[in-house]
Amino acid sequence: MKTIIKFFKDVIEEMKKVSWPPKEEVISSSGVVIVFIIILSIILGLVDFVASTVIGLLLK
Repeated sequence: MKTIIKFFKDVIEEMKKVSWPPKEEVISSSGVVIVFIIILSIILGLVDFVASTVIGLLLK
């Protein structure tokens, strides 16, 4: 039990040393990630649609 308590105390101490980014940077980085995910999802959806259409035509 002592080792678990020591572990969490160490975690708290290390978290105090972390250099956290400013709120504005987090928001802008999150926006970039969300836009990238949307674009990638559209591209993958189009590739899936084209591939399934081509395979469907080949199997007829």
